Amino acid sequence: MTFRESFYRFLMTLRDPDGTDEVTQFANNAQHDSQFPKQAQDYEFLSNYLELNASYLPSMTIFDKAYQMYLEKMA
Repeated sequence: MTFRESFYRFLMTLRDPDGTDEVTQFANNAQHDSQFPKQAQDYEFLSNYLELNASYLPSMTIFDKAYQMYLEKMA
C-alpha cells in the first residue's frame, strides 16, 4: 500500500504570500481555516466541506483545479 499525502498537505505546498493566482490564494486562505479536514483525500468529502464552510473560496472551480493538480502529483 502506497502512502498518499492529504489534499491539505499538498495544498500547503502551493502557498505564496505574494502570489495572485487563484489556486495560490485558495492555499493561502485554507491555511487559516482551523476546521479544514487536514487528513482528507476524498474529493466528495472535501467538496462538501468547502461548499458549506469555505466562504474564502469564491468558486468551486478553483478547488476542482487544485484537486486535479493534487491527483496528477499523486499519480
